[in-house]
Amino acid sequence: MPLSVKQMLAEANAAVPRVTAAEAAELQSAGALVVDVRDGTEVAASGKVKGAVAVSRGLIEFKADPDSPMHDPAFRRDRPVVLYCASGGRSALAGKVLCDMGYADVRNLGGFKDAVAGGLETEPV
Repeated sequence: MPLSVKQMLAEANAAVPRVTAAEAAELQSAGALVVDVRDGTEVAASGKVKGAVAVSRGLIEFKADPDSPMHDPAFRRDRPVVLYCASGGRSALAGKVLCDMGYADVRNLGGFKDAVAGGLETEPV
């Protein structure tokens, strides 16, 4: 049976816990990988959370899979991952994919605006 985007988001939000900016900062300080899954034009226009890796939603599987020639070694299954996008939808879906790929500790910060409003430092790209 085909899934709708609404159903996919509900499943993703059930699988990937939301965190506040303060919780994300604590996780990042403890070694978590923070990932911005917005498109490159979005990241270029506003910057990203300081220290975050920018990987567009469409490439997350390729960057996260150690067997992929595009693998980014910052992605490790034993390392917590915190994702964000513009509003929280793409980061939830990306988080669900990482969970499906065996990543044990994946969180959703929500939107970039939530990160900024919560006091996380940003940097240009």
